Amino acid sequence: MKTQVLSWMALLLLVIGMITMPGTAKGDAVPGEEIITLGEDLSPDDRTRLLEEMSADENDTIIYVSNEEEHRYLGDYISASQIGTRALSSTKITLTEEGSGLNVETNNINWVSEGMYANALVTAGVKDADIYVTAPFQVSGTAALTGLIKAYEVQADVVIPEEQKKVANEEMVRTAELGERIGTEEATELITRIKEEIGRQSVESEEDLRALIINISNELNITLNEEEVNGLVSLFDRMQDLNIDWNQVQDQISKVRNNLDDFLNREDTQSFIASFLDFINQLIDSARGWLSSES
Repeated sequence: MKTQVLSWMALLLLVIGMITMPGTAKGDAVPGEEIITLGEDLSPDDRTRLLEEMSADENDTIIYVSNEEEHRYLGDYISASQIGTRALSSTKITLTEEGSGLNVETNNINWVSEGMYANALVTAGVKDADIYVTAPFQVSGTAALTGLIKAYEVQADVVIPEEQKKVANEEMVRTAELGERIGTEEATELITRIKEEIGRQSVESEEDLRALIINISNELNITLNEEEVNGLVSLFDRMQDLNIDWNQVQDQISKVRNNLDDFLNREDTQSFIASFLDFINQLIDSARGWLSSES
């Protein structure tokens, strides 16, 4: 029953995203110009279509992401076949006012969720930005993180250490893989909670870290197998070795949560949800009628 409910909620959120979210990243409070990243292997037609989708053109600042870069950052975590041979995922990143947090929207991305991007970007040190990720057709979306980090470095005039980029990519992949088994929302929430707790308390040893991960998974009613626990311990152990500002991590995670809550609580969103649920109820009633007539 829980799986069915989660499936309906996932469908609801997907439809809400397609119908109510704009095709470009929001730019209400933009202190600087937007930067576009394009997959190096897009066809001319796909390139033109994606630029139009992002309300961009050839005069905008464009950074290209190669398949070689995708393999460099993802090759240790997923197979070469899954990464593929073409760089296609494209993005738009817009720096917003300080304190606004991260807003992430996606289109044609079927493996990495908005929350997973936000979490990984926070780990990489990205903050206060509107993010849009897209592709010419359905793709996993793993390669987009490379472009987003690359664009943020240029736009914010910062240098993100290579190890921090790799850990962010590993986090994204592990969350997505975990999401395949326990659900996208559950996996994202688990990773978020672990990061929040690491920021709040001192984790002195690997044993402490393991206990923290298991305790949080139990609180969320998530059962992790030994391989999954070991993978998360390894990930967060590496993360703790980085020079990460955990206060900033907590602050950005809080804003990501608030941004999602603000969207879900908006009057137009609530109105749409009510209308959509009415529509679903009508479908259910119709289905009952079909079943009754066939029996």
